[in-house]
Amino acid sequence: MALLDKDGVRLTVDDTVATVTLTNPAKRNAQSPALWRALAEAGRLLPGTVRVVVLRGEGKSFSAGLDRQAFTPEGFEGEPSFLDLARGSDELLDATIAEYQEAFTWWRRNDIISVAAVQGHAIGAGFQLALACDLRVVADDVQFAMRETSLGLVPDLAGTQPLTSLVGYARALEICATGRFVHAEEAERVGLANLVVPADELDAAVQDLATALIAPPRDAVIETKTLLRSAQARPYDDQRAAERAAQARRLRDLAGLSD
Repeated sequence: MALLDKDGVRLTVDDTVATVTLTNPAKRNAQSPALWRALAEAGRLLPGTVRVVVLRGEGKSFSAGLDRQAFTPEGFEGEPSFLDLARGSDELLDATIAEYQEAFTWWRRNDIISVAAVQGHAIGAGFQLALACDLRVVADDVQFAMRETSLGLVPDLAGTQPLTSLVGYARALEICATGRFVHAEEAERVGLANLVVPADELDAAVQDLATALIAPPRDAVIETKTLLRSAQARPYDDQRAAERAAQARRLRDLAGLSD
C-alpha cells in the first residue's frame, strides 16, 4: 500500500515493514528541499504497526547527493535559492537548515529499526541519508563520499554524529576533509556497512534482514535499542541501572504484571 508518492519519494507499507524509495534514478536520486520535506512527511505517516523501515534508491545509485541546482542563482522553482538564504538573517538560515535536517532525524526512532539498502553512489547528502539509518546493507559497487568540504561547506544534515560514532574521530575527519571515496570492503571493515553483498543480491539480503529483525517480540527490541543508543552517553553505572530498570519492565510484562 502506497501512503506517499511525491517529490522523488515513495512510501509503501506491507504489514510491519515500510519501504521508503527515492524515485528519481535519471538524476541519480539527487536531493532537494522538496525531497527532504517528503522524507520528513514519510516519517510522520508511518503507521504504528511498522517495525522496520527500509530506505532504498531506484536505479544504479542510492543518491548522488544535493542537486547542484541549489547553488544556482535561480535555485529550485518555488524555493529560495541557497544564495538567497545566505543573504538572510542568521535566525532564518538556522531555522531553514533545521527544517532540512528533519528528513534525516526520524530514522533512529526507538520504535522502529531503519535499514539503508545502498548501491552505487552515496555522496554528500546521500551519504548522510544512509548514515541516518540504524543499519546499512550495501552492494559491492557502493561508493560513499562526504564531498561538502570541496564545496566550501560542512556536512550539516545530521551525519557527523553517526559517522564519528561508527568509525571514530580520526577516520571521520579524514573521510570528510579529503572527500575521498569509501568502497565496500573498507565500509564493512570500519563499521559503515553491516553487510556487503553482490549488487544483484541487495534486495534479497535486505528482505532477509528485515525478517530477522521482526522475529523477536517488539517491546524487547525497542527496549534494547533504547539502551544501546544511550550507552555511549551514560556513565557505566548509570547504564547498568538503566539495564536493570528495562529488564524489570520486561519481566513484569512477561508475567502479566504491567500497569
